[in-house]
Amino acid sequence: MKVADTAIIRAAHLGADRLSITVRGHELYSDQPIEDGGSDTAPTPTEIFLAGLAGCVAFYAGRFLRRSGLTTEGLAVTCHYAWAENPHRVGDIDLEVEAPGLTDDRRIAFTRVIEHCTVHNTLRQPPVVRFKVLTATRSIAT
Repeated sequence: MKVADTAIIRAAHLGADRLSITVRGHELYSDQPIEDGGSDTAPTPTEIFLAGLAGCVAFYAGRFLRRSGLTTEGLAVTCHYAWAENPHRVGDIDLEVEAPGLTDDRRIAFTRVIEHCTVHNTLRQPPVVRFKVLTATRSIAT
């Protein structure tokens, strides 16, 4: 499967470690912590990635609760993570899903649904990632 050449998400350098990330007309910003040489004006790209996972789980959780006639009041997802090395990456992710409106009889179905959010499915079956480096004179595909 070949991905369309249309830019859906674009990250542009703003200077120092700051990035502007555009998604469907919405703009996000990224930076690095001060101790890593940044200005700490925004989350890091890795934190945005993890926030996407937590947000995806929260979305699926909320939809399940609403469709089950249960309240979403107090629904929250907290993400804890730890680093791994060789290569440097996120090595462990723990998600805590607070669902005060969830009933015991819906717990198993709820868990199945949130474990299959789109971002988690993507982590379980990673996509092929291709890089195409563009310079002023030519492009190099890898």
